[in-house]
Amino acid sequence: MSAAYATFGLASAMRAGGVLADGGYRIHRDFVDFVVDGRPLLFRLSDLDAVSPLASDVPPAIFTAHVRALLLETEPPLPDGRFVIYGCPECEDLACGAVTAVIERDGEDYIWRDFAWQTDRTADLELNGYHGIGPFRFHGPEYRAALAALIDGANGPPAPRRRVLLIGTRVAVLARLAAALRTIGIGADITQDAREVAAEELRGYAAVAFGRAVGEAERAAVLRAFDRAGVEVAHVVGLAPIVPLLVAQIEHALDRSPLSQRRLTGLAAGDGAAEIEVTSACRVRVTAYRLDRFHRTHEQDVFDGTLEPGRHRLALDPTAVKGEAYLVARTAQGVLAAPVTRGGSG
Repeated sequence: MSAAYATFGLASAMRAGGVLADGGYRIHRDFVDFVVDGRPLLFRLSDLDAVSPLASDVPPAIFTAHVRALLLETEPPLPDGRFVIYGCPECEDLACGAVTAVIERDGEDYIWRDFAWQTDRTADLELNGYHGIGPFRFHGPEYRAALAALIDGANGPPAPRRRVLLIGTRVAVLARLAAALRTIGIGADITQDAREVAAEELRGYAAVAFGRAVGEAERAAVLRAFDRAGVEVAHVVGLAPIVPLLVAQIEHALDRSPLSQRRLTGLAAGDGAAEIEVTSACRVRVTAYRLDRFHRTHEQDVFDGTLEPGRHRLALDPTAVKGEAYLVARTAQGVLAAPVTRGGSG
């Protein structure tokens, strides 16, 4: 086993929810990710749609129990000293599949080794092992300090479920948007004028989303109300009255992770092509939304494949982006939305 040390850290992360082209939904999850040698551990694995056990929506007692387990203060939940590192974002059923690893002490050090994909109580390392991942040896004080801070409150557990304030003139669209957000696990409220909302209530929102008919002066007045309430809030100006597109914009606004810890970092579209930038190999799905002259919404999946790190140019079907059109690009964790511009990519 290598004696080289790896650095251990924790960072807030998000699994973006969404309204999918087939009518399905993805649940929004906030969680604490493991950062090994400055890079999210999840990015080292195959392109997984997964979250760590340190999720914001688990009860505090369970959250604390997960932390103490990683500190080896309790017995491993699986045979052979194995712990769940990443699991299904929709449920906690091992049958859905999970990334597990052996966690053990070696003097003051903590070691994570024998990573595997596991769907039942025992792991088959030969068949389902992540060969080439680990082992990782962490300095005990650094490791314990990072995890203990979650219990002690120095970093605090992840924020509770997000809430968004919706402001616009099209009540029917706002109602559908609020329903979609609540379905994927994001609280949503509708108002016509946030200046009349009490400061205490404003402090409960992580983002405010404006319909595109809301003028600049009105948006500025709302943001001043948040500023007076002493709360930093992300804000979104809706690209179009298309619910899946608006959900994608809001999910992107809620992602506060550093750009260096995201897989999907760029999206622009124009001149018959989309430009997409990713930081690690991952599956990317791109959906086009357009409004016809009767303001009816049309959607079409225009790409679904694995991209290597870097910037990529993907040809677009002209019929999918005819007229007023927008793209939503999605990975297992993140999402971006952009208009299709004419006469050059943005």
